[in-house]
Amino acid sequence: MKVLTFLSDFGVKSAYVSQMKAIALSMTDARIVDISHEITPYNIREGAFVLMTTISYFPVGTVHVAVVDPGVGTSRKGIVVTTRTQILVGPDNGLLIPAAHALGDFTVYEIANSELNLDFVSNTFHGRDIFTSVAAHILNGLLFKKIGPVIKDFTDLDFGNFEINNKTIIGKVIYIDGFGNIITNINGFALKQILNFDKKIVLFIGKKKFLIPFVKSYNFVKPKKLLATIGSSNYLEIALNQSNAAKKLGIKPDCKIKILFK
Repeated sequence: MKVLTFLSDFGVKSAYVSQMKAIALSMTDARIVDISHEITPYNIREGAFVLMTTISYFPVGTVHVAVVDPGVGTSRKGIVVTTRTQILVGPDNGLLIPAAHALGDFTVYEIANSELNLDFVSNTFHGRDIFTSVAAHILNGLLFKKIGPVIKDFTDLDFGNFEINNKTIIGKVIYIDGFGNIITNINGFALKQILNFDKKIVLFIGKKKFLIPFVKSYNFVKPKKLLATIGSSNYLEIALNQSNAAKKLGIKPDCKIKILFK
């Protein structure tokens, strides 16, 4: 089964998403899946996080077109990233790379073969005119070496490192989900090695300090109460049960997180 996904910051009011799908449908019989088109406009890091935490659930061989591309029409490259299980197509601005790192070994090809593009390439919509077209060719059996050269100078992007030492954990906020849950870069597997559920932790977030429980899930505290948990993406989350923690605390991505525990 051929599968093609799309992720973008285009929203659903415009025709941009439909135009990409129209090109795909005219070129391949792949099943089309939308990951999200509600990425905050121009927010490459947000798009990278959503892509990274989603694509491993798709069948082997799925091709993903991701377009959060404030540099469209400039000298920034278009790239194809191949991994052992998934293929990613999009701009060379870091958007694809966290997902590639998460999947393991990967190779980056510059999209240099203009014969793979649509006949007319606009200066402002490479998602339709280049990336979707290239993805369709790949689904139809295109050899990767025909895309362009392998490159090593691609734009890298990561979500930073967290630190654990002397009963202290330091990290940062990397994503706010649609419920207002505050997702950090603190890895859940590492956290569970040193901290048991149902323990109290001291949370420093921004300029605020809280004593909150570390629990298995949201409803282990009363509604409107703060908690810490390990979310579905296996990162530490700060949440407000049945409410919006980010809004209440005034927290945004890149905010520093510090935790003290006994």
